[in-house]
Amino acid sequence: MKNFLFAILFSIIGGFTAIGGYNLWENKSNVIAIDYNDKIKLANYIFDTTDVIVPKGLNFIYTAKVTTPSVVHIRTTYEGRNSGTGNPFGDVFRDFFGERYDYREREMPKRRGTGSGVIMSKNGYIITNNHVVENASEVEVLLNDNRTFKATIEGTDPTTDLAILKIEADDLPTIRFGNSDNLEIGEWVLAVGSPFEFRSTVTAGIVSAKARNIGILRDKNNLQIEAFIQHQAPVNPGNSGGALVNLEGKLVGINSAIATPTGTFAGYSFAIPSTLVKKVYRDLVEFGVVQRALLGITIQDVTAEIAKENDIPVLFGVLISGVNDGSSAFEAGLEKGDVITEINDVKIKNVSNLQEQIAINRPGDKVEVTYIRDGKTKRIIATLKNTLGTTDVVASNNNFSFDGAQFSDLSKELKEKLDLEGGAQVINIEKGKWKNTGITKGFIVTSINKRAISDVEDLSTTLSQLPKDDGVLVEGMYPNGIKAYYGIGW
Repeated sequence: MKNFLFAILFSIIGGFTAIGGYNLWENKSNVIAIDYNDKIKLANYIFDTTDVIVPKGLNFIYTAKVTTPSVVHIRTTYEGRNSGTGNPFGDVFRDFFGERYDYREREMPKRRGTGSGVIMSKNGYIITNNHVVENASEVEVLLNDNRTFKATIEGTDPTTDLAILKIEADDLPTIRFGNSDNLEIGEWVLAVGSPFEFRSTVTAGIVSAKARNIGILRDKNNLQIEAFIQHQAPVNPGNSGGALVNLEGKLVGINSAIATPTGTFAGYSFAIPSTLVKKVYRDLVEFGVVQRALLGITIQDVTAEIAKENDIPVLFGVLISGVNDGSSAFEAGLEKGDVITEINDVKIKNVSNLQEQIAINRPGDKVEVTYIRDGKTKRIIATLKNTLGTTDVVASNNNFSFDGAQFSDLSKELKEKLDLEGGAQVINIEKGKWKNTGITKGFIVTSINKRAISDVEDLSTTLSQLPKDDGVLVEGMYPNGIKAYYGIGW
């Protein structure tokens, strides 16, 4: 009986022990106690800060808040092209059947494109890329607040890939210009635009390099300027023309291109620096054309090999390989073989660097050029000239005089009448090479040595590049439609 009672007692004790142990284990396995630390607080972003000291200044919220209202979405429309490849008997059949004849010449639907832009004035001036609006028949701007406006193209500059639009609106949000010269490698920047038509998209990255030449712009007179800011903020189709801003929300560039094997972002984006954007913007708004300043030299980067061959004491800068007669460089005393190392105390590392520092000036501006000649560093002051070889302001309808002949741009009406894309017309002619060949007033120069001439600026640039003591073939047309060819001894 004793054994039986002890068995029952120990069974009861064992049961209570098991139940208590289970409850104790369950509480420790599933319940986690949290001790709050009064010294640790959630980050509180202050929207009106302009402090750019990392990490406090790493405040993308502030930058996005102040910049997105000023970035717009751009829609472009292009006239459709004929789908046919042409029919040698088309004109005959059209004469017989009339306008009903449409064999292989059906018009394709209109094409559309998109891009981004940046509002720079309260009354509606907008910066974008030239390639976003080039040849567009209609341009529409969609603001961040969903208002839509028809836009006019106020001016374009293919040599920098920039264009200016205008919409009729008031009191618009704007972005302030920043100084791209002050950007540092490794500095944070934000790209704001409309990739894939996703409006008000903001991406971030760091500046990877400056003054990059990527060979994307083309100009028959070799006047293109490529001094891109390379950065890592993702940029995709639709971002073109959008803003590149620093953490203060200031414009330091206009996004223009990406390096990619797929057509979408692959790590490298390129923006036009704000120093150049600011100058082109002011020129197009004020004059309708860019006031292009030139030194009048042919140049190349200094490399280790070139430095060794030419006994140059530095491994940076730009070597002058030629100086144009009558140019600002010629008049200032620069010579072939000189190495330019600074412009206005800004160090020149390569050709792109030099092009940018010259292009931010206007004709007539004076620049201080630091250069090396025979191992010695020297400084001179050069007065920059325009593409016509003068220091005057260039108008949208230029006049240019050369060796007795005065030329002017063609009017829109004359272009349409003669079905010409461009040319330079003789509006006055006196004694000189041009008159000696038999050319008379009214003649329109359309090509020089088989090189098409679009306007008088193009004519001036082409003539300045012709070799001396060589024959020149001038092709053109008179206002009555008669074509003519002339040979000029140069």
